[in-house]
Amino acid sequence: MIRNIRLSLSDLLGQAYTAAVCRARAALTGEPCERVTALADEKVDFYPPAFAARQEALMARVGERVAAPLESGEAGAPTASYRKAQHSDAAPLSALGAFRVGEDGRLYFTGKSEHYQVPLGHDFPGYALVERARQLGIPNATHNNTRGFITRTLEKRLVAAANGLAPDDPALERVIAAREPGVLSCVLNLETGSLAVEAALKMMLARFYSLDGAPAPYAGRTPVFLVMADNAGGLAGNYHGTTILAQTLRGLWPQLLQKAESTGMYRVVAVPINDEPAFAKALETYNTPPFKVAGFCHEILMMNYGGIRLRESYLQAAYRLCHASDTPVLCDEIQSCAWYDGLFLFRQYGLAPDFVSVGKGFPGGLYPASRLLCSGKYDCLSQFGALVTNGQEELASLAYLVTMAFLQANGPDVQETGRMYHEQMVALAAAYPALCEGAAGDGHMTALCFRSVEDVTAFCRRMNQEHCVDISAQTYKPNCPPTALAKLPLITTPSMVALLLARFREALDGMAREGAQA
Repeated sequence: MIRNIRLSLSDLLGQAYTAAVCRARAALTGEPCERVTALADEKVDFYPPAFAARQEALMARVGERVAAPLESGEAGAPTASYRKAQHSDAAPLSALGAFRVGEDGRLYFTGKSEHYQVPLGHDFPGYALVERARQLGIPNATHNNTRGFITRTLEKRLVAAANGLAPDDPALERVIAAREPGVLSCVLNLETGSLAVEAALKMMLARFYSLDGAPAPYAGRTPVFLVMADNAGGLAGNYHGTTILAQTLRGLWPQLLQKAESTGMYRVVAVPINDEPAFAKALETYNTPPFKVAGFCHEILMMNYGGIRLRESYLQAAYRLCHASDTPVLCDEIQSCAWYDGLFLFRQYGLAPDFVSVGKGFPGGLYPASRLLCSGKYDCLSQFGALVTNGQEELASLAYLVTMAFLQANGPDVQETGRMYHEQMVALAAAYPALCEGAAGDGHMTALCFRSVEDVTAFCRRMNQEHCVDISAQTYKPNCPPTALAKLPLITTPSMVALLLARFREALDGMAREGAQA
């Protein structure tokens, strides 16, 4: 049961701050301060009953033509690859919560949560506080040197959540001052997940290559990045963004990577999934001169490679070895953050990473806004020399705070719905053994595993085109398990899950009948 909460800007940010904002706004506009203050104190329902009821009603109508289609021949001017992949029928004319109306006039369920960007759905009522802030003249664009109050508040609350502390816990200041490995004490504000990962990789490399005159303790040794292997032992299984360095980690630009490795600039080594002895061997091999492991980079749920979930025991063993050998660990939670009680999946695993990248879901699709949480030990880069001037946007930070407030109030219920969805997907796979091998992933990010690429392609086509449920498979990746990936919005209720599973069964029934006839 998703609970509504009611908050004002003053509730979320504190009376002292909003009072100062209102005084400043009144001075700029000439409005009475009382009128401006009323806006700051006006409470907003995050999940009002009418919104909740509408979500339930719309779920039953998914697939229906609910509006006249758009009659347009506008093709845009995309590159060739975007033109090839374009599916304009499903492009949104309007959206609400977990649903959108496509250009074909049909009602779609966002079964991949609009590619992970909007976990609380479109037009989430709680984000009205962002519009309130805009009306008060709180600017979005700022500079690193003028990081605003909201961004500074977000930094502290992220550090608190990452360390399992309440925002007002006296221990928080000691954590922020800490410089030990495995203690997340600093936050970098960036705009995309790729930039967050890139910042972590830069910090890892700064221990090998001097920057701005800073010492490089491992100068002269070849930095080695350990990443998760694909099922063939190659690099295609991991995904950490689209910067050129991150792309070489997953095997793109192979000639560039070969040249980097041949010159000793850096090396990338893939380690088998969930194989503790192999990880220990790789760490020992590449922590021996002339090499040094620059960092271990991993997701917990490999959502771009079949939804494979890394075992807790595997990661805990890997972390122990890394911490014992001065090897930093990046836990990439760009896709998994915000879907769990406590916000971070790594906390449920009992892990102590040195870097955690978050983004996508936290700002709710309102802004591109990522964050890198890191240990103070690795705080070594100049903002001007190596990072970015963007990322300090106040309204983007406010969107984070709204998302966090809602999830902190609803975390246990959200996680219970995810657990139920996973269990039902496991049962669904077991009911169709000729088509399905099982279920992967976890919670709202549970994926359905098929026995062949042809079957997963046929299933996704049926779900997208016939049932108007947004779901896909990474069939373009070598050796990728044939898996249909979904990532349900966090506002999906148990009854909505039941209707979704009924659509899945209908599609699988049709495939089973056609297979029997063939």
